[in-house]
Amino acid sequence: GGWSGCEDPRAVKIGRRIYVTYLAFGGWNSMRLALTSIKESDFHNGRWVWTEPQFISPPGEVHKNWVLFPEKINGKFAFLHSISPTIQVHYADSLKDFNGELFIKSTAPSGGRKNFWDSKVRGAGPPPLKTKLGWLLLYHANDLREPHKYKLGAMILDKNDPSKVLYRTTHPILSPNMDYENNGKPGIVYASGAIIKDDQLFVYYGGADRVVCVASTPVDELLEKIANNVGVQLKPQHSLAV
Repeated sequence: GGWSGCEDPRAVKIGRRIYVTYLAFGGWNSMRLALTSIKESDFHNGRWVWTEPQFISPPGEVHKNWVLFPEKINGKFAFLHSISPTIQVHYADSLKDFNGELFIKSTAPSGGRKNFWDSKVRGAGPPPLKTKLGWLLLYHANDLREPHKYKLGAMILDKNDPSKVLYRTTHPILSPNMDYENNGKPGIVYASGAIIKDDQLFVYYGGADRVVCVASTPVDELLEKIANNVGVQLKPQHSLAV
């Protein structure tokens, strides 16, 4: 064993390839974002022929929670690499540009909304999902009055310019209230995947750093409440011990 590994993967499908961004953890002073991909057909058939991982964040810096949009925006690949104090998006003509010499320049999330549930913003959760209102972005944050609790909120970003926030929840949509979200490392809900299926939003997340969980809600209801500044909560479904 050792203090290193691959953490917090986020996967998207663009064309016929599946791309994964993840944290390459080499110790608390070496936390870099990496990118790899695989053919969709190889993935479905269990042929794990991944491309050689490429670092996309610079050496000597600490970054987490970068996500790739699941489709090109204005003809370019788009990486969301910071969400506080502003939304920061890097655009690339080709993902082959990251050859060990080119890296995304970013600033780590800082601050948040004073006296709100997200007074300390952590970063993006799952890759954004395209909806009728714009890109649905789920994100992690803490309330400084409850610094031990990770919570999940939501933003709607402009479809063509995702640096613009159109709507944002005033309350968390998922909080660590279930027993299995506190039995381990207490107070943790940490989402890395989400899909929309049969008009339902399903969010896959880790609870207490010990179990894999899923929560859901009707997506149109979620969007309407976010747009009208009405509180909304995801409904936890179940957990699976790992």
